[in-house]
Amino acid sequence: MKSFSSRFLGNPRVAIGLAWLGIVLFVAVFAEFIRPGDPFAIVGKPFEIPGSAFLLGTDSLGRDVFTALLHGARTTLLIAVISTLAAVAFGTLVGALAGYYGGLVDDILMRLTEFFQTIPSFLFAIVLIAILSPSAMNLVIAIAVVSWPPITRVVRAEVLTVRSREFVQAAIVAGQKDGAVLLTQILPNTLSPLIVTGSLLVATAILVESALSFLGLGAPNQMSWGFMIGAGRSFLRDAWWLVTVPGVAILLTVLSINLVGEGLNDALNPRLADL
Repeated sequence: MKSFSSRFLGNPRVAIGLAWLGIVLFVAVFAEFIRPGDPFAIVGKPFEIPGSAFLLGTDSLGRDVFTALLHGARTTLLIAVISTLAAVAFGTLVGALAGYYGGLVDDILMRLTEFFQTIPSFLFAIVLIAILSPSAMNLVIAIAVVSWPPITRVVRAEVLTVRSREFVQAAIVAGQKDGAVLLTQILPNTLSPLIVTGSLLVATAILVESALSFLGLGAPNQMSWGFMIGAGRSFLRDAWWLVTVPGVAILLTVLSINLVGEGLNDALNPRLADL
């Protein structure tokens, strides 16, 4: 019987994904030390090609693309992770209440969830940002609001499965309150699918944040990968690196998160435990 660590870390796709995510996380945390200064500062001539005086060239205003890339990683990842945590927290609460109490509570909460799922998520995020005004906090709110329904459905399904088991019934008979039963008996047994779904939501959040920043609805005065693509799209023919560099960074990061998420799913799948 293979352990979780051997199944997870022994997967070559997971190793590749973790390696890239480790680099991105390191860059996001230590961007100020690697490339100190303002990423919006003009440091050279416009459209200097990569490999000249600057590793990844400069943009239309003479800003260093490499510096912008490092500092943009922090903004993009921070917004994606915080919004995902908020979506997971709210979705878990709604899904747990719906699955545990059932009946009218389940009907009301699931109809609410279905209502949010019928609205195109990206268009809904655009409307929310337009109403709230662009800012980092409002980006987090908008992404979290459009991301929680899948978490709710996953948690509800798991709670419905777990709540009828003997140890849950024993806790109820012993006099534990509903909140204690949910927190100590039921929710710990829903962590596996919750972790997998949450990890994949981070990738979706990165794409949504990048798309909103591309449209000019991102956090003002904060460099991000989506902002870099949006600022460079008008010069794609003459300065391909302005769009290609942040685009490749987004592609590799989202791909790596999906590889890690699939690895988690395989490692946490009990049917594979004996393989």
